Amino acid sequence: MTTSANDLRELNDGELIQRLAEAKEEHFNLRFQLATGQLDNSARLGEVRRDVARLNTLLREREIAAAEAVEGEQR
Repeated sequence: MTTSANDLRELNDGELIQRLAEAKEEHFNLRFQLATGQLDNSARLGEVRRDVARLNTLLREREIAAAEAVEGEQR
């Protein structure tokens, strides 16, 4: 499920939020598996954590761009 930032930039806000929710759920499940000793691929934990960070970054970039656009209109 790891996707590049360029691919994610093509998605709309709703799709990014959906992907973020899915990634957070997967991260939770992986952490739970790690705690119970059932995790097979420990590298996936880091991948998913980076996916969550990447999605949060893209959403924040869009939030800042929208705020700057509104501010520019008010001047």
